Amino acid sequence: MVSAPPSTSNAVTNVSDEHELELIAAIAAQDRTAFKELYLIYHRRLARFLMRMTSRHELIEEVINDTLWTVWQKAGEFRGASRVSTWIVGIAYRRALKSLRHASSHTSLGDGEPASADEYSRDEERQWIERALSELPFEQRCALELCYLLGHSCEEIAEIMNCPVNTVKTRMFHAREKLRRLLPRLAGASEP
Repeated sequence: MVSAPPSTSNAVTNVSDEHELELIAAIAAQDRTAFKELYLIYHRRLARFLMRMTSRHELIEEVINDTLWTVWQKAGEFRGASRVSTWIVGIAYRRALKSLRHASSHTSLGDGEPASADEYSRDEERQWIERALSELPFEQRCALELCYLLGHSCEEIAEIMNCPVNTVKTRMFHAREKLRRLLPRLAGASEP
């Protein structure tokens, strides 16, 4: 009996995970070329994630640099109990929380001007969602963004946020319920 081939997305993810594991092993051996490659892979991903937590570009860059410096220093301690991306985003999340507490501010980043009617409509919808997300408690918003924007599982989010999986599920449930009520109000409709 012939088994079905693995899906392309799983194969790509597995190749990516394998490559990132190889990079971490090389970084543990102080390979600067491997570190540069990992830095280029994660800089933009971390920036997008952190922009959802704060609009302060200098703080975002500081957290990214602190995160990747920690990766450089602790690569030898990575045991592979999670995906490399989960480990790195977890470090960034904890660094960002510490920096935000220290700076005692977190706001959303505004979007640029739309170029067409379709873009205006999408921009308006994005603004409603951003505004609704900004009204959620930080932990709920972060759990949703880690899941829906960065594609992490509940188990990975629990590891990143250093809490039980059921806590993540509860935060996501309450966040979706709040969004269900907030979005119609922000769109100008009456609440159900």
